[in-house]
Amino acid sequence: MSEWNWEYFPDPRSIIGDTPDLAFVAQVEERADELLRAAAALYLDGTSFQGQSPPLQTEILPCGMFEYLVIVRQERLYITQVTPWPL
Repeated sequence: MSEWNWEYFPDPRSIIGDTPDLAFVAQVEERADELLRAAAALYLDGTSFQGQSPPLQTEILPCGMFEYLVIVRQERLYITQVTPWPL
């Protein structure tokens, strides 16, 4: 069974910081869950994957954006940057 997970890289404090919009952070995390399910379905046995992982990608949300990287052989989705739109 697949053990796909997502995480903030290098850590939540570095990526989210003091973002006051917790609803936006919740949107980021909800979308990360969706992207993770898609990656797990696309790469059924990620640990034995022999190709290149996808490049850094950007996801646009109504309140901001985030960048993420899928590392297939690690079965991980890393959120590398979160940017809320100015209020």
